[in-house]
Amino acid sequence: MKILAITNQKGGVGKTTTCVNLAASLVSLGKQVLLIDLDPQGNASTGSGIDKAHLKNSIYHVLIGEKSLKDVVVTSEKGGFDIAPSNRELAGAEVELVNELARETRLKVAIAKLSGVYDYVLLDCPPALNLVTVNALTAASAVMIPMQCEYYALEGLSDLVNTIKKVRAHLNPTLEIEGLLRTLFDNRNMLAQQVSAQLISHFGEKVYKTVIPRNIRLAEAPSYGVPVLSYDKGSKGALAYLELAQEIMHKERKNG
Repeated sequence: MKILAITNQKGGVGKTTTCVNLAASLVSLGKQVLLIDLDPQGNASTGSGIDKAHLKNSIYHVLIGEKSLKDVVVTSEKGGFDIAPSNRELAGAEVELVNELARETRLKVAIAKLSGVYDYVLLDCPPALNLVTVNALTAASAVMIPMQCEYYALEGLSDLVNTIKKVRAHLNPTLEIEGLLRTLFDNRNMLAQQVSAQLISHFGEKVYKTVIPRNIRLAEAPSYGVPVLSYDKGSKGALAYLELAQEIMHKERKNG
């Protein structure tokens, strides 16, 4: 079971879009996938067709120890993957967990109980380096960093890399950066091309070959509560995420 934390403390980089559409793409390639929405905004839940306003149980109840992951998981009808949904309640977990023992490993312990059920577990992290993100990094086998190729992108990246190093030193010695994903990419933009070239020269093989383009269909799909594969499977966005899923599976086979 591969557990992939999809994180970047910078908002608006296509993190949730990546989680939902990668989950649907992996399912379409025959994999069993669980998406865990760890953002109090609950956008991954909404984008998967889940009504977050009327949730009885959510990932919040798992983190505070009231429910098991199995109790909160529902299926995204259009996406075909399972999801542990989230809503604003999750914002309270931070405060409630502060004095708890082993608070950084709550998610890791919960996911371990589902060993053998899923091929991939995708963790949609909040755009902050907080206790919930630390839980995700402690539980994960690897990290995917979606990022826009723009001026400030590299600056935020060094903070995240430092956090990953700290988690590796204290909580999760096997944590690796699986890859950097270039999102919202506009080929005509000179700066985007320059930042992309910098990323490749600095991170080499860690940069996914797949590039996610700016695509109107990707932007529209969440308002219908469906992944882009269900909304317009021939769109550039849908094809890019299918390509990403294939690249990840290929990497897995090569390394496995």
